[in-house]
Amino acid sequence: MNKALIGASALVLATLLATGAQAQDACPNRGELDTQYCDANRDLVADAPSDPKKWRDPSTLVWAYTPVEDPAVYANIFKPFTDHLEKCVGKRTVYYPVQSNAAEIEAMRSGRLHFAGFSTGPTGFAVNLAGAVPFAAKGLGTEVRGYNLLAIVKASSPYQKVSDLKGKKVAHTSPSSNSGNLAPRVLFPELGLKTDDDYKPVMSGGHDKSVLGVVSGDYDMAAVASDVFDRMVTRGTIKGEDIRIIYRSPVFPTSSFAHAHDLKPELAKKLTECFYSFRFTPAMTKEFNGDDRFLPITYQKDWKVVREVAEKSGTPYNKAAYDAESRREAEAAAKKAEAAKKAAEQAAQPAAPKP
Repeated sequence: MNKALIGASALVLATLLATGAQAQDACPNRGELDTQYCDANRDLVADAPSDPKKWRDPSTLVWAYTPVEDPAVYANIFKPFTDHLEKCVGKRTVYYPVQSNAAEIEAMRSGRLHFAGFSTGPTGFAVNLAGAVPFAAKGLGTEVRGYNLLAIVKASSPYQKVSDLKGKKVAHTSPSSNSGNLAPRVLFPELGLKTDDDYKPVMSGGHDKSVLGVVSGDYDMAAVASDVFDRMVTRGTIKGEDIRIIYRSPVFPTSSFAHAHDLKPELAKKLTECFYSFRFTPAMTKEFNGDDRFLPITYQKDWKVVREVAEKSGTPYNKAAYDAESRREAEAAAKKAEAAKKAAEQAAQPAAPKP
């Protein structure tokens, strides 16, 4: 009897495991997406769950914007937009500031973010690892506008071309950033400067930090996004004449806005409609270099050039690359925190008595 029960139990277990495996393999196409997502229609983004019970329809929507600069900068800038969404969608909407690209991606993957603005490079990781579905980008009129990778140096420096920076201190921003790390690795070698061979990039932690570091003389050159640089000049954070641009890349798409793949389809549709109906306030238009609205995009079409840069840089948008980049990002942040701690300790030490 015991042998019969054991045999029957084993058969049931084997059947359950087989059923689970078949369910997982029922997805006809997954592409680069994580195993929990499916892309049956082959548009490169996660499909909504086929089971309506898995759709999410939260009473409060939580969203975030990419931390390309100090997240606190955007809390007030986006308030009129957040208020618009509350009225248009009919749900309480909360802006949640995130401190890093990895934190933003993990927040959507875990279900804590319902929609978000992702910067250019991390968009691919958000799509493949967090089920993000990009649907909008900032633009002017009918034109979705982009940005350039800039190589900037201090105006008073002797550097005139990118190849002059061999052996110098060059800032990148963060490992997953397109213009701040991936694009320079692909484009700078064509200009006579190979990352890791001709210079060891220093991760500054942000485009604004890289710009300020060049102005202060901490870095000899920095790779930054033109839109962030332009905003800092417009804001008066830096003087344009203090910086010389020695390289400007072709245009890349700017930050994407994406919703979680498992939002209730009616909610996702209403959210996109509310994005498209919003017109930027004068303050937003000034902050975002003249852009006045959100326009439709698709990840498949509009992020093609970004995916190509990621592949060529050896950083495809998969889990292994994401984990490696996240580790590097965490290590860079830890080193920066340690340096800041030491500087604070030194500053707190009493001055030596004069002889």
